[in-house]
Amino acid sequence: MADARDPEPVIVVTAVISRYPLARDWAIDRLRGRFGALLCQSDPLPFTASGYYTAAMGPELEKVLVACRQPADPAGLADWKVETNRWESEFAAACRAGTYRDSRGAPITVPRPLNLDCGYVTQAKLVLATTKDRDHRIYLREGIFAEVTLSYTRKRWVDHRWTYPDYRDEAVLRFAERCRRHLREQLMHSGQWRAQPQADVPPLD
Repeated sequence: MADARDPEPVIVVTAVISRYPLARDWAIDRLRGRFGALLCQSDPLPFTASGYYTAAMGPELEKVLVACRQPADPAGLADWKVETNRWESEFAAACRAGTYRDSRGAPITVPRPLNLDCGYVTQAKLVLATTKDRDHRIYLREGIFAEVTLSYTRKRWVDHRWTYPDYRDEAVLRFAERCRRHLREQLMHSGQWRAQPQADVPPLD
């Protein structure tokens, strides 16, 4: 029987989705306060999801991908999702109370002004947390499931039959690659690269 080993640290990533720049900035500040300095964030990317979120979030949604610089323990994924769900509710309640308004000063009236999809990047995969169960998702705890959305194989990121279209975008793949390279540098320089039999050690590319 093989001995169990602790996993390598991961890079925490979050997709911050909203039609309101104010909401995205609010969430990014929360992420920075929770996880520390950012490694990078993408430019705003169009987010359509075939109109699935329009009724709750409104039209013209945009997504910003955010990565945190300091590697973290992947065992925290369910906790991160529970926490970001709470942030969504907190921001929505503040909008209903009139605390936040759109860029024209009008009240924000959509039921869900902010959507946060958190996850992490390892050397081999991009994992997302979700509250929705499907055949390809693994239950964690507290109603949270995990999905391998992208895999890294043969020196490139590849999607799966269940990968949402917005995660197949070239900008997302470049974002994941930057996170992966930063993680590998951190693992090598900190001595946290998991010890393995020599034949199993992936090359640093």
